Amino acid sequence: MRFWPRRDDADDAELAGEAAAAAAAVVDAPPPDPDPSAAAFFDVDNTLIRGASIYHFARGLASRKLFTVRDLALFALGQAAFRMRGAENAEHISTAREAALAFVAGRSVSELVSLCEEIYDDKLADRIWHGTRALALKHLDAGQQVWLVTATPVELARIISHRLGLTGALGTVAETENGVYTGRLVGHLLHGPAKAGAVRALAKREGLDLARCSAYSDSFNDLPMLTTVGHPHAVNPDADLREHAREHGWPVHDFRTGRKVTMVALPTAAGAGALAGGVAAGVALRRHYRDR
Repeated sequence: MRFWPRRDDADDAELAGEAAAAAAAVVDAPPPDPDPSAAAFFDVDNTLIRGASIYHFARGLASRKLFTVRDLALFALGQAAFRMRGAENAEHISTAREAALAFVAGRSVSELVSLCEEIYDDKLADRIWHGTRALALKHLDAGQQVWLVTATPVELARIISHRLGLTGALGTVAETENGVYTGRLVGHLLHGPAKAGAVRALAKREGLDLARCSAYSDSFNDLPMLTTVGHPHAVNPDADLREHAREHGWPVHDFRTGRKVTMVALPTAAGAGALAGGVAAGVALRRHYRDR
């Protein structure tokens, strides 16, 4: 025998459903008041991401048979040597640049963007420092722009920025013609003084007051960028930067305790927003060691 609810029961059920739906509705918080004259600039490697982003990109290439395990091992040794010295070797940088340009020459931008998206999801998403992202979100919540500034290829940098909900990224750019890489850089690696130049150029374009801007990095090599703004911060600093920050009263943020990394990637596609730039400098010593 089937039992039908009485009318008042049905009314109550409908009312309960409406109440539940109303309670489930999410009311968007009002957007922060814009602060158009201030921005924050974040280095990527060991500041936002644990390790070198380009090394993890190389790992992704190796897993796709686009890069050999030997290449990867040689690159890893170079990274270890860099971290111990705390300074780049000009010859190594030049060799890395040539190797990377040889890798991308003749490849399409869309192919590299697709690879960057896959490798971000596979290798980088769970290596984001939760504490650094929280710092970036504080600036966004204050209505300020947040930009990544890195020697990492601009495609990969923009994907990282997009997935984390940041404003954009400044990265190393390679020349393209008709959507294909020529094998030449546009200028040089975005490294050292070049980062400071990029920040100044962006500030001019966006109408930013650099005295009100902030910058974050782990490396003493980024001192030109850090001293370009009014509010420099050291994040997971190397020994030289830690000492400099202490001497100058800069804030120091260290998220390395326990090596805890939280996955904070957003499930959105970055391909449409990635502009033509290029994979450059740092993929590894691929051609250099292959031809030896």
